[in-house]
Amino acid sequence: MSALVVVASFGLFADSRELMQASIWAKPLKFGVSFVIYGATLAWLLPKLRRARRTMWTLGTAFAVAGLIDVGFIAVQAARGTYSHFNVNTDAFNQIGQVVFSSGVVALFGASLLIAVMLLFQRVGGTALTLALRVGIGLSVIGMALASFIRGRAATGPRTAEDAYGNPVTLLGQHGVGAPDGDGMPITNWSTVGGDLRVPHFIGLHSIQVFVLAVLLLTTLAARISWLRSERVRAQLTGVVILGYTALFAITTWQAMRGQSLVHPDAATWTALAVTVVVTALVAALTISAARRSEVAPAGDGHSPGAPPRGPVGSLSRGRTAAR
Repeated sequence: MSALVVVASFGLFADSRELMQASIWAKPLKFGVSFVIYGATLAWLLPKLRRARRTMWTLGTAFAVAGLIDVGFIAVQAARGTYSHFNVNTDAFNQIGQVVFSSGVVALFGASLLIAVMLLFQRVGGTALTLALRVGIGLSVIGMALASFIRGRAATGPRTAEDAYGNPVTLLGQHGVGAPDGDGMPITNWSTVGGDLRVPHFIGLHSIQVFVLAVLLLTTLAARISWLRSERVRAQLTGVVILGYTALFAITTWQAMRGQSLVHPDAATWTALAVTVVVTALVAALTISAARRSEVAPAGDGHSPGAPPRGPVGSLSRGRTAAR
């Protein structure tokens, strides 16, 4: 996976001044880092699966190769000072590269989808971790689908942009809804003037890391908090995290599809976010309260801890009678 970073760095520094002028330079680095994180998660996950190990190894290898090819193409296009995404220029290098690039995207999506399906039929660790991995990789696949398929509906037709050297580039398709790509935020370049499907794509793609980190945090806290030592409680709280995060994914997708920028939410978006926060917090509070009550319940049976349990009424007198 480190090869992805090497390729991305090549694209970043190949011609920095010109690439910075067109804001193309950041794409290979962001794309490479994103896939290194996701690929590292798969590299950690796949050896833990006990069924169809050879198939899983093949899928992981296919994902890594496809990711390397795609990041490599993005880096080369950045080094050429032109666009990798939506570029329909008719020069031979771009046309061949776009076919390879599109094939890589399909391979990435297909490998992730198959891994998600196979995860449904086996457990990885405890209940909380299994839940986190199953839902996380499923949400990641949906996030990929947003970037791969839905974004085409955002396009209003071909448009012309300039590359880093002032040459015209014909672009067909865009991440934005209601406004072409551009006018973006620092680092992410997400649109500040319209909807941008890269927002839910990012949130969905990295959901698996968020969920696994939540499980690791709960497991660590269990060493100090007694009511967290129950696997069932940790699984329930993991479900609460999944509930809130999935709602955030749905809200940002809905927001982007309405042509609304992430940084300019309207009253409807604020209301949806507020409901999500309240519901998630309420479910978390109820889960924690129930866990604490179940922890102290054994001490409330009418006798002090450590004392032998009392038998039914009359058992003592019957025992004395039998002894006579």
